[in-house]
Amino acid sequence: QVQLVESGGGSVEAGESLRLSCAVSGYPYRKDCIGWFRQAPGKEREGVATIGCDDSVFVVASVTDRFSVSRDIAKNIAYLEMNNLKPDDTAMYFCAFSGDLNNILNMPSGSLFRSWGTGLPITVSS
Repeated sequence: QVQLVESGGGSVEAGESLRLSCAVSGYPYRKDCIGWFRQAPGKEREGVATIGCDDSVFVVASVTDRFSVSRDIAKNIAYLEMNNLKPDDTAMYFCAFSGDLNNILNMPSGSLFRSWGTGLPITVSS
């Protein structure tokens, strides 16, 4: 069973940066597909970024100038780098796993991911 453990969350001031990590275990293949989602208080969950099993990358337009995704294959860890954080970025952030997403041209639906982390709270103060 695939398990995801997120780390790197916290409270920061506007303009600061954070890097979230998502450690994947229990997946026997070399590359996995990881999506990053967030849910702000009182709002629906929204996709933020995805790195496909083929290393294709998609970041949603609202944060593409500030957020990026990457992975360390040897460590089985995916990262979400968030720069110039804004109060509107305050949310719970989740990473999610899929084994078969490639050629990522837009943000996949959360329903395509079969395992989820427990979430990290990110608070950005002005």
